[in-house]
Amino acid sequence: MLQVARLAPAVLGEEACELIRDFILSQEHAEGGFCDREGTADLYYTSFAIDCLTALQFDLPEGGLRSFLNRELSRVSELDFVHVSCLARCFSSLREKPSKAALAPVFDRIESFRTPDGGYNQSEEAETGSAYACFLAYGSYSDHGLSLPDETGIEKCLDSLQVAGGAWANDVELPVPNVPSTAAAITLCRNLRLPVPEDSSDWLLNSFHASGGFLAFPLAPIPDLLSTAVALHALDGLQVSFEGRKDLLLDFVDSLWTAAGGFHGNWEDDDLDIEYTYYGLLALGHLAL
Repeated sequence: MLQVARLAPAVLGEEACELIRDFILSQEHAEGGFCDREGTADLYYTSFAIDCLTALQFDLPEGGLRSFLNRELSRVSELDFVHVSCLARCFSSLREKPSKAALAPVFDRIESFRTPDGGYNQSEEAETGSAYACFLAYGSYSDHGLSLPDETGIEKCLDSLQVAGGAWANDVELPVPNVPSTAAAITLCRNLRLPVPEDSSDWLLNSFHASGGFLAFPLAPIPDLLSTAVALHALDGLQVSFEGRKDLLLDFVDSLWTAAGGFHGNWEDDDLDIEYTYYGLLALGHLAL
């Protein structure tokens, strides 16, 4: 995903890239890390800030970043699944990475979210896994060049989440097919060399909104930038063309851009944040191909 996001400058141009850099750096917390929408230093938003700056080939503020990550590492047992996965990803971006021994508590914490069906879930008490959590767990290990423990467990979990039509739900509690879960499952299947249903690409393409962008789920009222970026990533991974829709997609992404240097998540989102700015870069990277 990051390799593709690196192509976004070809569409953005130098001035827009500098605006994005300035916006991202304006979100840096005084004590290190990057801020969420409430102004609190947060690992989730920090991971997206790192990816934005890396994609645009700007230097990371490694001093403050390392201090923040080490503070978060000291309380790793308190972190929820999403944030401990982000901690693993953030550490992988540093020039001098922690030793395997230093990172062991991070992966021990990730494994504490393993579910009886072989997957992962954001909740420690869950009995079944979710597509999102499996995707994050896989990324945490692969970012550090490590193999995911018990890959067959992930396969069984994904099988339980697949629904008719080639799509996936996020969990068995709410078996509603959606684009983010389907894109995550497709990416996992590709990386784990598992078969992808032949109709998965058609299901994704049918989630395209007539005015541009992809809907998160079939009855969603408007498209959003996250669903658009991950749908394009999944389709590209399946080598399915979306050439005939590029102009509409570019118009959609452009409609969410502001000269303040960030992207809105959808047409009703009044705020800018780092997460959607990254998804803007990912979408533009695919549209630059």
